Amino acid sequence: MAYDIRMVKLVTGEIAIGKYDAAAGLIGDPAVLQTVPTQQGVQMMLMPFGYPFDNAFSGSVALQHVLFEYKSCPEELKTKYLEACSNLTLSSGGFQLKGPGSSGLIR
Repeated sequence: MAYDIRMVKLVTGEIAIGKYDAAAGLIGDPAVLQTVPTQQGVQMMLMPFGYPFDNAFSGSVALQHVLFEYKSCPEELKTKYLEACSNLTLSSGGFQLKGPGSSGLIR
């Protein structure tokens, strides 16, 4: 199943990424995008919206709380978001399980 992944700015000022559902009027399984300064510059960190109380990518944000929708979302960010939500590593060679009991690459 292909998801429509969108990046939005919420009325709270947070940048969120999630699965867009126009019919339901929400962004599902939202994640918050945070910038972290480092010595090399700035890194982006992707965390579940409910962090630190909810460590799973679940829940939803109503579209009425969206202030701005970005025209495009970088493909690398979409890939990282889907990897975080599914516990799979998306690569050109196949899918790799990252959870416990992982047997490696699945083709």
